[in-house]
Amino acid sequence: MDFLKLVYGGSTGAVFKGPAVDPVELEKLQNRLEEADKWLRQGIDEGNDGFGWLKLPYQQTEHVFEYGNWLGNFENVVQIGIGGSALGNLMLRNALVHPYYNEIPLQKRKGPAFYVADNVDPHGSKSILDVVDISRTALIVVSKSGSTAETMANFLYFFHQLELAVGASMAPDHVLVITDESRGSLRAFAKDTGCRSLTIPSGVGGRYSVLSAVGLVSAVAMGIDIENLLEGAGEVDEKLNSRKVILDNPAWILSALHYLHYRKGRNIDVLMPYSDRLEDFVEWYAQLCAESLGKQGQGFTPVRALGSIDQHSQVQLYTEGPDDKLFTIIEVKRTDNPISIPGVNQPSLKELSYLYEKEMGQMLSYEAMATAAAIYRSGKPVLWIEVEELSPRTLGGMIFFFEYVVALTGRLLEIDPFDQPGVEQGKRYTYGFMGRKGYAEHRREAEDLFHMLNRKSIEL
Repeated sequence: MDFLKLVYGGSTGAVFKGPAVDPVELEKLQNRLEEADKWLRQGIDEGNDGFGWLKLPYQQTEHVFEYGNWLGNFENVVQIGIGGSALGNLMLRNALVHPYYNEIPLQKRKGPAFYVADNVDPHGSKSILDVVDISRTALIVVSKSGSTAETMANFLYFFHQLELAVGASMAPDHVLVITDESRGSLRAFAKDTGCRSLTIPSGVGGRYSVLSAVGLVSAVAMGIDIENLLEGAGEVDEKLNSRKVILDNPAWILSALHYLHYRKGRNIDVLMPYSDRLEDFVEWYAQLCAESLGKQGQGFTPVRALGSIDQHSQVQLYTEGPDDKLFTIIEVKRTDNPISIPGVNQPSLKELSYLYEKEMGQMLSYEAMATAAAIYRSGKPVLWIEVEELSPRTLGGMIFFFEYVVALTGRLLEIDPFDQPGVEQGKRYTYGFMGRKGYAEHRREAEDLFHMLNRKSIEL
């Protein structure tokens, strides 16, 4: 097992209380998956919009390292972005950096403290300034269009604070812009001020951008080995590209099972890793799944879960609730920090002696097995993914694997997994409310709709 093992026996057969997936149905999707894979590969060759993420494992990284190392001159880095311009960064930090990285003394850390300003809740944005010296802080601002309202609002706020602290002439020296190569307000800002800038490849959408400069620059600053990250992604790409028979390709199987269970009424996708280090991986996947597949009246609702915490908050629903979910449990088999549970000489705790000298990581593994068994016993479909360890290489492989699975599933559903028309409508309404030129009509439409939904109300 170089990267992962997919165990899918718990999602096929006749054991379910609801509609079952016959293993023969998997094999019947062989031709459609071949076509979907060919569609992806041709999309790269033809340079079609949305397909650029497939090239990211093989990119040149000189400028990424240059600017990542430049960030090491600062005590703090604030990445300003939202959605795909933030979730991937948080995922990489959560998986590959100490969980209390920012609290480690500066002289012991591998790089600057790292913060993300994504939402436009003023409490969150102001709170970052409560813990950083803005004069010793660099800003990474990420927006492909250069016009994302939330990102630009936060950028204006933080950049103004920089100007107050270091002066208007010096503030651009603290800024790295990551945006479109030639268009948008951020590209114009970079040209006018001479601040550092990098490009988001034209064919790469936000939710597929973590392996571009969007995610990699801050990773370099925190000491993450991005060469191994990209190497892992490339290895998985090559493995998947060499396996053209469904039962020999775990990504094809996973995509097919999502599609088949969806057709049988299971439109909720529960991803439940048993590792704190994958908590933000699930957040990243939720956007990837929802924005890619939620179209034309179709799609999965992604549910974020974390084992074993959510055994105590959600598994009751999973086992005895409606049969509308496909479950995927992820186990990381090896931990870097084993803990043996100590025995204590306290008579009042004698009944806990069954825990003494047991390994805590093994307990977490048993918890994962117990949840999978309980879900399966309840007659619900459950998948199991094993990862030997979490490293830059294996995480890069997992990122590419799940991006590929989602793209294939979109093709099976006959939708475009790379656009996001529903998001764009909300953006237009927001621009209208905020008074952006050319969006007055959208404001009027949104106000009319909001008035309609407010026709009935009650106060307490």
